[in-house]
Amino acid sequence: MMTGTDTIKQQAAGAGAAGAGQAKAALQVFVGGACYGAMATTYKLAYAAGFTSAQVVASQAWFGCLFFALVALANRALGHHWQRVGWKLALKLMGLGALTCLTSILYCYAMSVLPAPVALTLLFQFTWLGLVWQTVMTRRPPRPLQVVSALVIVFGTVFASGVYKTGIAGYDPVALLCALGAAVSCSLFVTLSGRVKAPCSSEQRGVIVCMGSVVMSLTVCPDYVVSGVLAQGILPFAVIAGFFGLFCPVLLFGVGSPHLPAGLSTVMAAAELPAGLLIAMIVLGEPLGVVEWLGVAIILAGVCLAQAPSLFGGREARRAAAGQAVS
Repeated sequence: MMTGTDTIKQQAAGAGAAGAGQAKAALQVFVGGACYGAMATTYKLAYAAGFTSAQVVASQAWFGCLFFALVALANRALGHHWQRVGWKLALKLMGLGALTCLTSILYCYAMSVLPAPVALTLLFQFTWLGLVWQTVMTRRPPRPLQVVSALVIVFGTVFASGVYKTGIAGYDPVALLCALGAAVSCSLFVTLSGRVKAPCSSEQRGVIVCMGSVVMSLTVCPDYVVSGVLAQGILPFAVIAGFFGLFCPVLLFGVGSPHLPAGLSTVMAAAELPAGLLIAMIVLGEPLGVVEWLGVAIILAGVCLAQAPSLFGGREARRAAAGQAVS
């Protein structure tokens, strides 16, 4: 018969495993968000090379799908079987892909009209919008710590993006609405990534999701494949956009988001801005001032604040269990 001490040890181990599992999932979503950080620099370089935002968006969709297809085919060659996915689930997964492509379409347009700090700040409203979707879907208010961490991240974004210098007044209202629309679609994508589950491998799931992204990209660039744009030199940008803008986020959000509350997923995805600023500094030579670095530090502090329960909850459970075992 199991003793009381053994039971306490098992409960402590279970609490620790749950905390470690959530921390791992949070790290996966954090890295997925950081991958998006490469996109702003990629967009700027592609525009400077003469390519349009529609061509970049289509490149992201087609090459993201290509990467997933190659991985799925490689696994198939190694003996892994594809699972049957019903048409209703397939449509839901394709809807996820359409959402992430819609985010790119709206954000690219906003970036082409608005100053980058304004577009970035409006996009980053997805951090608290995720809490709204969580409340709507679960009919339970978010935890106070989640709300505080989201507010801290939005506050840090104002300084990290540099919008404190420019403000948002006086700009094209359509572009402002597009940037906010990108925030809405982005928050929905991150939120629903954890709710739309499929009985198949991550690679097969990714292929279906990216097919939805390809279909959505046809609305802005229907002639992408036959236009000859690949021969004109867009290939390097297409590879980067497809890998960092679709393949990695879809894969990592699909793996990590199901193990996190919806609101926490969007908070963790806030890694995009610090990563984007760092990449722009290294690749484009864009300097970061003291205020911008302070904003980055505030964003990261907000992310750490959101993870405080999972980081310390397991330790407290183990300490409590150890104390009970000793007594």
